[in-house]
Amino acid sequence: MEILTQVHEKNLVAWAKDRPEVVVFSGDLTGSTEIALFKQHYPDRFFSLGMAEQNMMSFAGGMARDGFTPFVHTFAVFMYRRALDQIEMSIAYPNLRVRMFGFLPGITTPGGVSHQAINDIGVLRTLPNMTILETGDATDVESVLDVTQAVEGPVYVRMVRKDIPRLFPAAERMQLGKARILSRGSDIALVTAGICTEEALRATTLLAAKGVSISHIHVTTHKPFGDPAVAQQLACARRAVITMENHTTIGGLGSEVAEMMAENGIGTPLVRLGLRDTYAHGASREYLMREYGLDAISLVHAVEQALDERLEIDEHELAKVRLSEFSGQMQLEAL
Repeated sequence: MEILTQVHEKNLVAWAKDRPEVVVFSGDLTGSTEIALFKQHYPDRFFSLGMAEQNMMSFAGGMARDGFTPFVHTFAVFMYRRALDQIEMSIAYPNLRVRMFGFLPGITTPGGVSHQAINDIGVLRTLPNMTILETGDATDVESVLDVTQAVEGPVYVRMVRKDIPRLFPAAERMQLGKARILSRGSDIALVTAGICTEEALRATTLLAAKGVSISHIHVTTHKPFGDPAVAQQLACARRAVITMENHTTIGGLGSEVAEMMAENGIGTPLVRLGLRDTYAHGASREYLMREYGLDAISLVHAVEQALDERLEIDEHELAKVRLSEFSGQMQLEAL
């Protein structure tokens, strides 16, 4: 498994070289959101707005009206929670080309409730004109800038950072509105996004070895959510559809899939793995994924329940198929 570091920071500098309209905003988290290198290379196109997220979003809307394309960077929770009114009125309502990069989504931070964006998709999905993307590996991060470039209105991106795996070949780039079909099967349709895809991949190989036929779908576009290939895979599942997300089960991927199933008349039982109407506490990502049922063994248990069958897969077996190691390192700003 290839592990890459600071992928967004390096990619953004190269990508923006011949795009003078691209300006980058920092909410006093320059190092933590991988834009220090952009500041170094293009100081005239870098703006530090400090810990004033509402002002930053209004500022971005103003610059977008003047023909610039602002790339706003901060922790996800500070973006949508503190500045929602400004996002709505200054960016979404006038349908402006502002790109919002939210880092540390969900339980990827040990900072506890104040830092964990556990319902950002659910909130922002209700905004007219808003496109919502989520990255899950290095290939997603490398290609997300091209995806945002093709969108005329505002875009919100859930970003992974620092040391991240490459789960998908570099040539298989993210596409707007299209999911990746990682495997095809007839028993279970498994739909994952973000960091949950890597965790799910630890289990799917062992599940397949036990005779479970699984369609595994990796979602990168939360809105618009209408890929017919996804609906087709959901309809083929005989026993259950399972969603797995780094978000509450209300309003995010589980809700998106439920809506698609209802609209397409798919009556298969739906199991949603995610935070169940609760806030998370502060701890390591590995601990929180286990505590809130977002790890590989939780997926195995969900499949067993759906099939009403014991598959005799334990955590020791799953530990042997760790795709990438949790670094255990935390930046000060994440606390």
